[in-house]
Amino acid sequence: MRKKLIAGNWKMHLTPNEARSLVAALRRDIDPDAAQLAADREILIAPPAIDLPTAAQALAGSSIALGAQNMHFEDQGAFTGEISPLMLKSLGVRYVIIGHSERRHRFHEDEDSINRKVRAALKHDLTPILCVGETAKQRDAGDTLAVVMGQLDGGFLGIDLPQVDRIILAYEPVWAIGTGRTATPEHARAVHGAIRGAITDRFSHQASQALRVLYGGSVTPENVDALLSKPDIDGALVGSASLKAESFARIIRARIAS
Repeated sequence: MRKKLIAGNWKMHLTPNEARSLVAALRRDIDPDAAQLAADREILIAPPAIDLPTAAQALAGSSIALGAQNMHFEDQGAFTGEISPLMLKSLGVRYVIIGHSERRHRFHEDEDSINRKVRAALKHDLTPILCVGETAKQRDAGDTLAVVMGQLDGGFLGIDLPQVDRIILAYEPVWAIGTGRTATPEHARAVHGAIRGAITDRFSHQASQALRVLYGGSVTPENVDALLSKPDIDGALVGSASLKAESFARIIRARIAS
């Protein structure tokens, strides 16, 4: 069985002191059951870059992994305001979110730059969490799968078969992010199943079965059990609900289908 991943994307929230407090509160809840939870799930937080050093210190000795929300694809250079894979690794970062819809639509990241980030993450032994998903307009036009498959093709360009299971995918319908609207478990599973089928076609059945596909988009303590009850949904990429220890801990403890 693929181990679930519950990932909290803090986006542009929390100062370093607030980050330290949130990690401490989360650990008070989670640490006593860490071994039991680790049997079938992993936990990850992705704070803003400025919070990464503080979060890394606060997580010391914890089973909770540290991720970043973005990175540049070059190791170094004249890229004002950017952060490199080597910088992230020096802080103990193990995962990096790539191609989030907010990066695609608000900051105009294109498929080429997203693909270069995926390949740079793999080069430096970081696990990329590649986000795909359609807008409301695309969904209403019946283009969900065409959009998702196009993003999948762009993100996996130049990726070899042995690298596939080192990537995590996150299906995040744009119309559900921060809106309170959530894809039904059936819709999410259908898209996840289509993604897995595409990986089978492009690589192999074994690769598709090893690949983890998360769902993101207004995940809450109230809907996470229903989402994770679907066998093709391998975890959750959580936004606002990860900013409070109580709600994120409840999501972490979600019931998982056997």
